[in-house]
Amino acid sequence: MHEIRDHRGQARYTLTDGKHGHVWGVCAETDGLFGHPRRGTYELFGWVPEGAEAHGAWMGSRLWLVPEDQALEPWLLEDAESLERSPGADGLVLTALDDYEGPPEGYRGFVRVHDENRWLGSCQEFTRIVPSEQPAPRLVLRGLAPGEELRRALAKGTRRALDLEQVALEVRDDRGEPLTELLLGSTIRGWRPSAHGKDLIDLELDGEQFAPVPEYARSLWERWLAGPPGTLGAWSDLDARERDAWLDLVRERFCRRERHDRPAGHAYELDGRHITDVPGLYLALGEAVNGPGGYFGGCLAALDDCLRGTFGHTAPATLLWRNSANAREHLSRNLTPDGRHFDLFTETLDALADGGMHVTLA
Repeated sequence: MHEIRDHRGQARYTLTDGKHGHVWGVCAETDGLFGHPRRGTYELFGWVPEGAEAHGAWMGSRLWLVPEDQALEPWLLEDAESLERSPGADGLVLTALDDYEGPPEGYRGFVRVHDENRWLGSCQEFTRIVPSEQPAPRLVLRGLAPGEELRRALAKGTRRALDLEQVALEVRDDRGEPLTELLLGSTIRGWRPSAHGKDLIDLELDGEQFAPVPEYARSLWERWLAGPPGTLGAWSDLDARERDAWLDLVRERFCRRERHDRPAGHAYELDGRHITDVPGLYLALGEAVNGPGGYFGGCLAALDDCLRGTFGHTAPATLLWRNSANAREHLSRNLTPDGRHFDLFTETLDALADGGMHVTLA
């Protein structure tokens, strides 16, 4: 499998110890970084759609299942997809990332489903299908230059020595600038001399606790690893799923860079033409304040932090929001996790005002 590498030959990846901070090793190539994260499977019996059916399709970054029993909290499924149903079947089968707490064991009550923008449907019964055993994914660091601590661990070769516990894979772009960091918590499965050079090894890690980057995000990573975007709106042609992945990279990279606030009184301008969903809102805000690829929050709470922290803005300031009607149209009818209506567009304006940014809509 082809993996992204640094074509200049410098260390793209740095494997570090999460507890003590020392470097286990550096390399420029990996296998297994991209793949298909383990997903849970859920069946919704007696499914009644509200609006268009969705089979064999992506259903949303965040899907909330709201139980009729109000004593129970709604359950979150991330990156949810629906599977094709058998002819005559009255249920809907979903797969999703399910690191979050699900329904109580044995719950068999009525559930209604929404994607934070609209109600998708309801079902009479909801159950989790126990998946079959799947082999743990593997991550191979090719041409790794091992550090002294790793050399000692490999020389010992004991189970304890090969358990790296808390480790992180730091990723840099072609310019050598930090892009993101992936937490692994892994054990060494094996190693061998590498064809990439003398004294280098190919180190294979057990990926039991590693969630590979989804395949659909590979092309986005390729763009960011070549360097940050040089123009505004490089994300505008992406769908909502890809925009979420782009926003993750924006946040990861920006939070690893040295930041400088503009002085009070600065005038910002926001291009609202492409704000058709929630990630688009925060991507446009980030670029309005911090330029191409800039970050300025990924939710209302994070926006509030950015307005009061060292994220490029000093109050008071002004913001000219062009094409604001587009955002109002798409973000005025949102749903909270428990299904209550709220206006994200108005909430955003209120947050900006509370943070000392006077907004003019155009």
